[in-house]
Amino acid sequence: MSIKLRSPFLMLIITMVFVNCKKQNTPQALSIQNPNGYSDEYYANLRAYKKTDHQVFYGWFAAYGNKEGVIADYKQSASWGEHIAGLPDSLDFCSLWSGIPSLKKGDSLTTYNPIAYNEMRSSMSVRGIKFVIPEICRIQKYNGKFALSDQGLRDYANYLLTMIRENDLDGLDLDYEPNDGTTTDWLSGNNLTKFIQILADSLGPKSAHPDKYLVLDYYTDAIPAAVEPYINYLVNQSYTQGTTTTSATFLQGRFNSVSWLPTKKFIVTENMGDWYATGGAPFTEANGNTLTAEGTQMYSMEGFARWNPTQGKKGGWGGYYFDRDYNSSPPYYYVRRSIQIVNPSVH
Repeated sequence: MSIKLRSPFLMLIITMVFVNCKKQNTPQALSIQNPNGYSDEYYANLRAYKKTDHQVFYGWFAAYGNKEGVIADYKQSASWGEHIAGLPDSLDFCSLWSGIPSLKKGDSLTTYNPIAYNEMRSSMSVRGIKFVIPEICRIQKYNGKFALSDQGLRDYANYLLTMIRENDLDGLDLDYEPNDGTTTDWLSGNNLTKFIQILADSLGPKSAHPDKYLVLDYYTDAIPAAVEPYINYLVNQSYTQGTTTTSATFLQGRFNSVSWLPTKKFIVTENMGDWYATGGAPFTEANGNTLTAEGTQMYSMEGFARWNPTQGKKGGWGGYYFDRDYNSSPPYYYVRRSIQIVNPSVH
């Protein structure tokens, strides 16, 4: 049966309904999250602040990591919590725990991730964030690639320096944990000192490139005092592990074990991977205080920020897997709050 529509008004209604249905059925791109954009003056001031003498925030970041075992499938997350671009502007040091993001495919020393690479380069030049390579420095893990000798130490050092040089990064974060539970690595004690001295020709305060950082981080292993002149920072993994609380007394004990170190080179860090939901473990200050200025329970991120050794002002504080603090409301609430306590914004 044929029906003819002769009313112009009726034709208009049908046309509007048809168009509206097409709009409803067509997928539309939504921008759920956008990073903040600021003026050139803001970023110039931010970079200038990073160059001042201040306590630094130091963190290990892994949220941009690619799918395990799939080299070509790089992460393209919709969450800014998994992007380098989503890091707090006030972050000083980012240790690349997920590896070095790169534009190169098939490179065994880097991870192909063009998104993370471009965000890292922008964060370095625009926001003044320093990116360093973490390396668990055990020479024996390379199964004979480097000889257990002074030449082997030089070869190992050159291997690490090549990664820094070819990727134009800001330095090296040596994770000193020589004990694997059964044996102690050959690269320990006096051999560690030799290794640091070799690296110090190219990195750190004694090098020809003092803008390239040489950082040593550790848990509880003894650190030779002879390394002090050659490193920029000694970062202690002051993690709340095996207990449910932490304190200024605990941190003071960690510093006292390396009291040969200038306090301005000492950084304390919490395991934020386990404690991100509260910003750390409940914290007690040296005077017994357990409360914030607002009268609420104080936790590690704030406690570590407020603490200083009795011998002087520390170099900084930070966290392992601090990126999980992105899940706070607002994102990175505990990291940003702690930074504001130590280095408040100038209005």
